[in-house]
Amino acid sequence: MGVRHTITDSPVGPLTLVADGAALIGLYFDGHSRTPRIPLGPSDSSGFSGAITQLREYFAGARTTFDLELAPRGSAFELAVWDQLVKIPHGETRTYGQLALALGDPAGAQAVGNANGWNPISIIVPCHRVVGSGGRLTGYAGGLSRKRFLLSLEEPPAEDLGRLF
Repeated sequence: MGVRHTITDSPVGPLTLVADGAALIGLYFDGHSRTPRIPLGPSDSSGFSGAITQLREYFAGARTTFDLELAPRGSAFELAVWDQLVKIPHGETRTYGQLALALGDPAGAQAVGNANGWNPISIIVPCHRVVGSGGRLTGYAGGLSRKRFLLSLEEPPAEDLGRLF
């Protein structure tokens, strides 16, 4: 089947999905600040229905994890960072420093930030869940407004105060 792509609509604008065979290798925003390092291949919507369905469920609040075959392409360090990203639970965030520490390099926050920025599978490999020290929002390849949207989408529902009384 080879490398191919399709475009789907979403609440954060058009998303370009890229696959190689059955594996998803890219998910990019319209106006993505980092140019994909991989060729997108021809436009061909075959084989993307599972990813599109799961993305729709995520945006509807009905899905908190993804169950897709992923094959991101990057350096060994980038792959290690992206592996840490998928371990961040829905509704939670981590700092670049926390990820660097988890990778065994407490001084590696900047390198983690760079690898995070090159994440080729946005949303599904949740780079939007990484924030700066003190929880401040920092750069995002899809733009900070999209990052805010995704984080707010994942916020746990406010507790029903009526149950407490």
